[in-house]
Amino acid sequence: MSQEGSGFAPPVSRTAYVADRIRDDVANGVIRPGELIKQTVLAKRYGVSPTPVREALRMLEADGVISYSPHKGASVRQLSPDAARDLYRLRAAAEQAAAVMAVERMTPAGLELLKERHAQLTEAQQGGRATAAELSVLNREFHFALYRQSSPLVAEYIEALWVRFTPAATIWTAEHSAALRNDHDLILKAVLQGDAEKAGSLTAAHIQRAAAIREHEPDLRAAGSDKR
Repeated sequence: MSQEGSGFAPPVSRTAYVADRIRDDVANGVIRPGELIKQTVLAKRYGVSPTPVREALRMLEADGVISYSPHKGASVRQLSPDAARDLYRLRAAAEQAAAVMAVERMTPAGLELLKERHAQLTEAQQGGRATAAELSVLNREFHFALYRQSSPLVAEYIEALWVRFTPAATIWTAEHSAALRNDHDLILKAVLQGDAEKAGSLTAAHIQRAAAIREHEPDLRAAGSDKR
């Protein structure tokens, strides 16, 4: 992935820039849990020297995104079942608050973007040609079109939670995608009605549905160790 056309503008700190790029690549499934992260490959991809890559990986290790072993190197941390449950509880609370704030602060441009993202996901899901991973990415775009209307701080916090599950391990399979997309229909309807509290409660219920699906699907369940 090149910098050109990526939509990223490097901030003053190259380390922060690289950390943001890594988070985005993890969130979009470019870098997968358990996959060995090669610093030289990332440096070339992001157009930087190895030093900011190394510093960014240390930063992400402190944030719990990256796991580092002196013998194996760096990799994306794999969630344990307990951590996955905790994560979904945090997400339900945070995303409920974000949805409420987003409706309260919604702009005309923000509403149009949300409707556009919803239409894109609906078309892809009903067309039957999109993969589960592609639906997962479109799902993320819908959610963050909403959450970014709340505040940059809130959206950034939620992004840090989302990065732990990648499109490669998505619940957006044929069996569940219709119900999940129906949740989106209801959320959007509440937003259009200007009902902030309802949009928030529907969002929380949607996250709880996702948690239940993952909990009861062995192939989607977090497989890391619960050992503390």
